[in-house]
Amino acid sequence: MGAVLEIRNLAIALPRGGDRAQAVAGVDLTVERGEIVCLVGESGSGKSVIAHAVMGLSPKELKAVAGEILLEGEDILRASPERLRELRCVRMSMIFQEPMTALNPVMRCGDQIDEVLAMHTALGAAERRERVRRVIEEVHLPDPERMMASYPHQLSGGQRQRIMIAMALIMNPVLLIADEPTTALDVTTQAQILKLIRELQQNHGTGVLFITHDFGVVAEIADRVAVLRLGTLVEMRAKADLLARPQHEYTRMLIGSVPGIEPKRQGGGETAPLVLKAAGLSKVYRSGGFLSARRAVHAAEDVSFEIRRGQTLGIVGESGSGKSTVARCIARLIDPSAGSVSLGSDEIATVSARALRPLRRRVQIVFQDPYRSLNPRRTVGEAIIEGPLNYGMGRAQALARARSLMETVRLDPDALDRYPHQFSGGQRQRICIARALALEPELLIADEAVSALDVSVQAQVLRLFDEIRERMNLAMLFITHDLRVAAQVCDHVAVMSRGRVVEYGATREVFGAPRHEYTRALFAAAPGRGYTFGSPS
Repeated sequence: MGAVLEIRNLAIALPRGGDRAQAVAGVDLTVERGEIVCLVGESGSGKSVIAHAVMGLSPKELKAVAGEILLEGEDILRASPERLRELRCVRMSMIFQEPMTALNPVMRCGDQIDEVLAMHTALGAAERRERVRRVIEEVHLPDPERMMASYPHQLSGGQRQRIMIAMALIMNPVLLIADEPTTALDVTTQAQILKLIRELQQNHGTGVLFITHDFGVVAEIADRVAVLRLGTLVEMRAKADLLARPQHEYTRMLIGSVPGIEPKRQGGGETAPLVLKAAGLSKVYRSGGFLSARRAVHAAEDVSFEIRRGQTLGIVGESGSGKSTVARCIARLIDPSAGSVSLGSDEIATVSARALRPLRRRVQIVFQDPYRSLNPRRTVGEAIIEGPLNYGMGRAQALARARSLMETVRLDPDALDRYPHQFSGGQRQRICIARALALEPELLIADEAVSALDVSVQAQVLRLFDEIRERMNLAMLFITHDLRVAAQVCDHVAVMSRGRVVEYGATREVFGAPRHEYTRALFAAAPGRGYTFGSPS
């Protein structure tokens, strides 16, 4: 069919060398017309560096020192800035990972798509508007007129990603680069976007370079797979062959790190002391006022569950299902509208802020984004000891505990005087776990705490959570949209949809025979569900 993209012996130098001299070292890669090539690897492997080099978007500090990038035979590395502007969107386009930061927040979505046509065609305003409407319909967005008139913040994450896809495909490019376009999406929305990309790729004959660290996505969408490690291409073969018979030890490690969908935990512990009980928990947000009708949004409604010492309860569901709202109500970061939350024998849902303060140390939370959770101007040691100091512990004792906790989360205790930016994402999440454990809580809440991590780092952090729960006999509330993650660490699982718990029980029972249609839909949408990961041959 012919290659739309040929990368030959590409080498890109790092600005100051660092641990290695090159961000990309001697990479050879092709994407054929009508083919989807998945480029996989961990953070820092060079995936996005290659993508930006292909698009001519590399920063000046990252210079190609060797090789060629041929788009239908034309070398991108030798193209002028003016020629690159002519090629972008017309012959090659890119879908970015986070549409909210890629889209202009003060422009209507229709105008942002129209901007591409206005820049690259001589069409009149009416013709451009009709073409924008057609492409919005093609990406299966409802009510094209409303979508065109909406600003990005007025749309859901999946809808924003579809607007990005519409922008990328409006000029029918021969090459589409998708840089982690489904990482932040729910499993059902992710399935829809993957199906959409495959459908559009087949309809237009577009070559797709799909960047991901998720082997479930690879199993779902790839024709061929290229594995990148520290800037070097270690393996590239057809999907079925690579997943069944990975040759390189790094590929085997990545595949082996993917959590399986088969539950590991047996449940049990029903005689252990009760740590947390939520009964009829609800949270209602009200908007409107004097000049407009008041509107009530039920973020959580009549939620009930319990967690015993040594148990992990998982709450799964899509964005907007109420998972994080429940977690924040439990931690009293927001006040519930109704219901009760009992921490042991203490009711915490309705007590005053003053009465709540001594109880706060008993419930700690680990958030999704560790970089935003840590103060960039304070050392990680100061972050860890802040809680104990606030509760009256002496500084020397608090520092001793911080050093011990760094060892618990398998980090160097001598790194306490370093700052958050000096650690990797996985290390920062370990620091957040250490900070949460510093107050010796009875309940640890993990709110999507591994969703942003590479598959191998995710596996390490999941094992760490499980070891800490077992060693400290903690109760854990684990919030996730990833069914594979829930299968690894949860004794019981509650499935939430539109603020309500639609299914609740032992993980093995819920995963083995889901009763509710929503739960069955979540399982059906899980990427790579036909493949067995975790123990490659």
